[in-house]
Amino acid sequence: MARLVLQHKQPSLSLLPPSSLSDFHGTRSMTTSFQYKRKVWQPKGGLRVTALSAKKILIMGGTRFIGVFLSRLLVKEGHQVTLFTRGKAPITQQLPAESDTEFADFSSKILHLKGDRKDYDFVKASLSAEGFDVVYDINGREAEEVEPILDALPKLEQYIYCSSAGVYLKSDLLPHFETDAVDPKSRHKGKLETESLLESRDVNYTSIRPVYIYGPLNYNPVEEWFFHRLKAGRPIPIPNSGMQISQLGHVKDLATAFIKVLGNEKASKQVFNISGDKYVTFDGLAKACAKAAGFPEPEIIHYNPKEFDFGKKKAFPFRDQHFFASVDKAKSVLGWKPEFDLVGGLADSYNLDFGRGTFRKEADFFTDDMILGKSLVLT
Repeated sequence: MARLVLQHKQPSLSLLPPSSLSDFHGTRSMTTSFQYKRKVWQPKGGLRVTALSAKKILIMGGTRFIGVFLSRLLVKEGHQVTLFTRGKAPITQQLPAESDTEFADFSSKILHLKGDRKDYDFVKASLSAEGFDVVYDINGREAEEVEPILDALPKLEQYIYCSSAGVYLKSDLLPHFETDAVDPKSRHKGKLETESLLESRDVNYTSIRPVYIYGPLNYNPVEEWFFHRLKAGRPIPIPNSGMQISQLGHVKDLATAFIKVLGNEKASKQVFNISGDKYVTFDGLAKACAKAAGFPEPEIIHYNPKEFDFGKKKAFPFRDQHFFASVDKAKSVLGWKPEFDLVGGLADSYNLDFGRGTFRKEADFFTDDMILGKSLVLT
């Protein structure tokens, strides 16, 4: 392993009614909706608006993970929030620990614009008709998906984009800083091209580059992968030495960062890494998951991935390398800082999700059994 060096049609806009249905998996469908009557929207008293004024905000996506937490913060801040989705999942779902009153209040204020963002003609027509001050693009992957949005909203005040720290070129000099070289061939090249498009169009944009994201509702098997094995009382197979250093950021801290850049002149045409304060080894993450969830410290099995043919199955949820980024810029420029330390954040995720019996993917120990069944393992 390389040596690690640390650097110091017609648009349909609907207002959703409060619902008593709470489905954490998001499998139930909304059966009723009310048409939104156009009128001047005013935030109710008592709401704290941190941006200069209440904004008309469009979230591309917003019904799962990051968007679920971001949309709630924006509504609480007093903004008018519309989610643009295909309508395949319920637009609102009650979160664990969210009271019926809080959920009803949120549901009564969120708006929905149903459509496919790849239907570019529809995107242009619907967004032009509605007009928005700010766009949060949570699920954009390709630059061509963003161009119709920019064309439709020539007076857009700010475009806030969820990019990825995966755009950085692999390096022995870590952590990654926002000024580091990027990899035009990375699997996140579409996000990199989107950042370039926003710059070339002279848009007032802000790009957020998370590292690994974790927390309740996570649709990527990050902490869930460990929790499944801990619950089953199984050893945890980790590639090579287990000393590879990585970094995780809690979804609620990420949502807070997205709020911090809204209307912030210091965030104009800037890129920010967002993740947790500290870095962690793969072995350390396994132990942290056990501690957070109240399990005994796990048995860890190290293996050489080159000794196995896993086919298309993924044996481990992280890239087998050092991968972490500095969040100093976000802390100094935005005044942002993570609320969760790693164990506390993992406990929050476990208690509000996996520990309640909810998860996105069933346990699959096929590759684990291949590893455990082979006599040659690294020690």
